[in-house]
Amino acid sequence: MKIDPRRSAAFIAAVDTGSLELAAVQLSLTPSAVSQRISALEQDFGTPLLVRSRPCRPTGPGTRLLQYLRRSTLLESEFLAEMGMDAGPARLSLAVNNDTLATWLLPVLAPILADEELLVEFVLDNQGHTFSLLEQGRVVACVAGEPTPMRGCTVSPLGQMRYRMVASKDFAHHWFANGFTRENAQRAPVIVFDRKDSLQSAFLLRHFGLPEGAYPFHYVPASDPYVGAIRHGMGYGMLPLEQCADLLREGVLVDLAPALFVDVPLYWHAWRIQPPRLERMGAALVKAARDVLLPLP
Repeated sequence: MKIDPRRSAAFIAAVDTGSLELAAVQLSLTPSAVSQRISALEQDFGTPLLVRSRPCRPTGPGTRLLQYLRRSTLLESEFLAEMGMDAGPARLSLAVNNDTLATWLLPVLAPILADEELLVEFVLDNQGHTFSLLEQGRVVACVAGEPTPMRGCTVSPLGQMRYRMVASKDFAHHWFANGFTRENAQRAPVIVFDRKDSLQSAFLLRHFGLPEGAYPFHYVPASDPYVGAIRHGMGYGMLPLEQCADLLREGVLVDLAPALFVDVPLYWHAWRIQPPRLERMGAALVKAARDVLLPLP
């Protein structure tokens, strides 16, 4: 059986956009036409491939099909390029955590993408959840905190990001004039990135025995605004050294617990069989990351 490219394109678009309506806009079709193409694809395989929820998500067989389609698209682009046919730059989707994208990744990755003529779509999530995006077929590779590869994939250690508990000088003087203590931590507002961010809660539980809900907090789910919220004294929180080293050196921020830090390990996951350009990109990314990140123990 040959997979119909129009039907598979509708399926991918529905998963990527999360809805038939947005997929229709992307493909310049009507939502009904997108639905019909996906239904025809499901008839071809004799099984449901898409859960038509909000957002749309692939079924188990749909996930396996999505994984195949992602890789086959890259392999086709690679083959056409090797045959001297202008297929244009290949596009790939990578899952990364916000702090990685905001700090070390772009300087490392930009020249690699240019050399390999690759276009990229970043899918952002917590480093504890990017791995599941690879499992779901949403991306072809990811930076994750998971050290064990999934079946059919490889994993390469990248290094670790060190996080410090920091605050603005005025905030620290107001809330922690008598030191960073359990009593003061119960009253001072914390800046939390989003509902998946457990850095602050794990730190406060481990060192002060404070569970979630035992202290006030803000949610600021964007990297630069998160730094800004701490700089402007909205609260205190954990920042990677790549974002706060200069601010600490300049005295803009202060380290509330100089003897304490959290190291977050990162790993590169990719499919074992992959196009040469993606393989070269991954190898170059791993090498460059190890030059800028702290080594894993």
